[in-house]
Amino acid sequence: MTLLGFDFGPRKIGVAVGQTITGSATPLTTLRSQGEQPDWVRISALIRDWQPAALVVGLPFQMDDQEVPWSPRVHRFARQLEGRYRLPVHLVDERLTSREAHRQLAARDRRTPTLEAVDALAAALILETWLCEHH
Repeated sequence: MTLLGFDFGPRKIGVAVGQTITGSATPLTTLRSQGEQPDWVRISALIRDWQPAALVVGLPFQMDDQEVPWSPRVHRFARQLEGRYRLPVHLVDERLTSREAHRQLAARDRRTPTLEAVDALAAALILETWLCEHH
């Protein structure tokens, strides 16, 4: 089964694709928001191209287990995905995924990674977290 993972942010959204057979995910792209709205045209194209069975969205938490102040926007994005595409949407704790993505990219390239690369890799880490927890 193919899944798409999202690292939602107010200005950009990292996207990854993964599959249940291997439990792995691959970064795809980072989408810029359009006037504080997700880029629904590009999200629709990704869903059409990959035909996922489900979607996974990272839910940011603070280290004290409280959701971040902007988490209602993440919940809204998840509801919009479910409503628009009629696919199951799963939320998963994304705590520290961006930091881990930055660390992995910096270790690989020995230079400061672009934010777009960090967001897409964070989406892959989010998706792999869900895959590990559910398969």
